[in-house]
Amino acid sequence: MLASLALVLWMAPASRCTEVSFTPAPKLQLVSWIETAGGAFVDTLYITQQTGRFGLGNRPGRWDFNSGPMFPYGRRTSTFPIWSHRHGQSFPSVIFQSSPDDPVDCDEAVNDPSQPLGMQRAFAECGENNLSHSFSESSTEKHYCSPLTPDDPKWVQAEAMTCATSAFTDKGRLSPVATSKYPPRADLTLLQGDLPSVELYRMLNPFDAVSQATPMGGMAAEVAWPVPESLPNGDYVLYVETARERDHNATYSVDAYPPLPASGPKGISWSGYGVPYRGQPSVVYRVPFTIGTSLSEATASAYVGYGAPDGTDGTLRPPDSTISTDTPGSGALRLQLVSDGADMYRLRVRVRPNLDGLLPGTPELLAPAEVTTTRVTMSFIAPSIGGARVAGYDVRILANTPVTADNFDAAMPITTPVSPDEPGRLQRFDVMGLLPETEYWIGVRAYDGCRNPGELAVVQVFTADREAGQVDACFVATAAYGSVMANDVELLRHARDSLLARSVLGELAIETYYTFGPAVAGVVGESDVLRRSARGALAPLIAWVRGSSF
Repeated sequence: MLASLALVLWMAPASRCTEVSFTPAPKLQLVSWIETAGGAFVDTLYITQQTGRFGLGNRPGRWDFNSGPMFPYGRRTSTFPIWSHRHGQSFPSVIFQSSPDDPVDCDEAVNDPSQPLGMQRAFAECGENNLSHSFSESSTEKHYCSPLTPDDPKWVQAEAMTCATSAFTDKGRLSPVATSKYPPRADLTLLQGDLPSVELYRMLNPFDAVSQATPMGGMAAEVAWPVPESLPNGDYVLYVETARERDHNATYSVDAYPPLPASGPKGISWSGYGVPYRGQPSVVYRVPFTIGTSLSEATASAYVGYGAPDGTDGTLRPPDSTISTDTPGSGALRLQLVSDGADMYRLRVRVRPNLDGLLPGTPELLAPAEVTTTRVTMSFIAPSIGGARVAGYDVRILANTPVTADNFDAAMPITTPVSPDEPGRLQRFDVMGLLPETEYWIGVRAYDGCRNPGELAVVQVFTADREAGQVDACFVATAAYGSVMANDVELLRHARDSLLARSVLGELAIETYYTFGPAVAGVVGESDVLRRSARGALAPLIAWVRGSSF
């Protein structure tokens, strides 16, 4: 498993780089941005893809409707109220197809989360209460799942970010009147059932480029931001805003923010779907730091405030007793307190100048130190960057195909952590899960704090002969491709481990596969015709896995 998760903005080599480090709680929505010391917005460094790419803050539906795993409706305007009011951009609101263009007070109803009772008629006229739509207004949904009730057995499967059946949703359209401070989705292509404005969503979204998957809870994460050459040295402030559904406490409880009652408002037939999600509001961490000509570091160990519970304004409310401070992963503790040996922090910013434009050196004497049937221990001499330690290494592997600079990014990454040592020291790492009697090419390149890579070092390795009775755990795919690491086999293994093992049906499928797989693989592996047929049969599954976001 990776020692940390790197969230990187790939750009041309930069002379200065900002590294942001934190360890999040599970299932957080996160956004990070920089302002000047005077409060002028500079740039968004990173945003989780649910909001930045999949339009969580700007999609059809009432903001106060219940929520659930991978729920497709309801604009979550309370996710990042501080960031959304500071970035200075505005977008058309995405509304349901059936919503009229300009009903009475529709603009105010759509954008006013407080919803006094007098607004209920306007909401009904705006179509916001109608969370069930005909197929003529819907199309296949590749990301979100259909709404579920909490007692539905599919709920657990959806929690694992997989939908039990194909979902159809109303992708909406752009309102000619209402506006939003959140971007629309950037993942859609126009399908039958969609209106033409869906094609504009991607073009209107400026944050897709900095959107990344949600970091794994409890795992150290790092955001690397190459400082634009036009940004002058000086004092700046980094912000990280965190949001989490169902983060309830005594103040922000289900009783205080209840679900919509089944008896009203009229027109909401899906009141029983989902669960109340409006717990504690967004929590913000803040670190003043300096961009200059020398290495600098700044940290924060406490949150500085929280956002509007209903998302209506951008006021940063100071810490108070309504926010939990004693429950790990909740409220003020959404970012974990960690130690780097000398300091305790929840958020750390480092600025690394590289004014000479130096890149990391090449790992020297890359070679196998030990080879078995399924494992290779590699060694190399640690390179430097201007005489200093490099920031890290990217290690990738291909079976039966040489690793080159052109195909390096498409090769399979090795998840064994390789912690950089001082220049000139001997470094070692293991490559696991290989197939016996197979040719592998392993490539290693060092990178600096901005993920600017150095030159690639490559070595060819042959694993040892198979031991008697040894069988691989991905039988059919391995037989079809000839190697457990070849082509797309590793993707299928990842899908198996990430998706199937998370549900009862998936575990049954795995057990059945392990019962009959070896026999099938034995037949497939002995025939070139059957191997080609198996690869063809696996191709649609591989294409689906590549397009998934688990």
